[in-house]
Amino acid sequence: MLGFITIRPHQLLSLLRPRLWISRLSGLCAQPRPRPMANSSSSWELPLVAVCQVTSTPDKQQNFKTCAELVREAARLGACLAFLPEAFDYIARDLAESLCLSEPLSGNLLGEYTQLARECGIWLSLGGFHERGQDWEQTQKIYNCHVLLNSKGSIVATYRKTHLCDIEIPGQEPMRESNSTLPGPSLESPVSTPAGKIGLAVCYDMRFPELSLALAQAGAEILTYPSAFGSVTGPAHWEPVSS
Repeated sequence: MLGFITIRPHQLLSLLRPRLWISRLSGLCAQPRPRPMANSSSSWELPLVAVCQVTSTPDKQQNFKTCAELVREAARLGACLAFLPEAFDYIARDLAESLCLSEPLSGNLLGEYTQLARECGIWLSLGGFHERGQDWEQTQKIYNCHVLLNSKGSIVATYRKTHLCDIEIPGQEPMRESNSTLPGPSLESPVSTPAGKIGLAVCYDMRFPELSLALAQAGAEILTYPSAFGSVTGPAHWEPVSS
């Protein structure tokens, strides 16, 4: 079943500043779960989730610092799960730099996020990690990998984007994600989390309804499409599909 989050701004900053939205999932997305409530006669409450927006740069450590501040704030406010966008780790200046900055899942950067999840006791949806796979030496290409961490910092699911964004943009250079990225081999089964059963996807995947249908039929209550659309591709792809 496809559920939608009604987003209410927790803090609304300027367009290029980090943002954090805190929202309770509607009843369509998840069932109420027990939660201690000191000042209430009821012990049942809908899960609280956080949606984090950042503007990534080539500086991976600065990006981590920005994301960590939002995740810590989300945990402080009681969120059980925080969503980070596609390319939360970095956005490079060119293709060569992007490949150079990529890391395996066992690398230092993801290690910092696993430690952050443990420290905050929160699940993390890391929406699009530039992953050097086991075939990196042969292909010199990466995967666009959606990583899900539990509150103990363990990787509970990985989904490698299957639909790569190869498109023609009038007045601009063609966008060819396949020049640097390999398509993932398969879908990931929906994962049970404190917020509900989540189906993993990435950005351009939302143009392909068969993927969302397969996840919904497999039991997904929430479909996730972390995205790093640009000023042209955003209005052309995200807005018509999500309206």
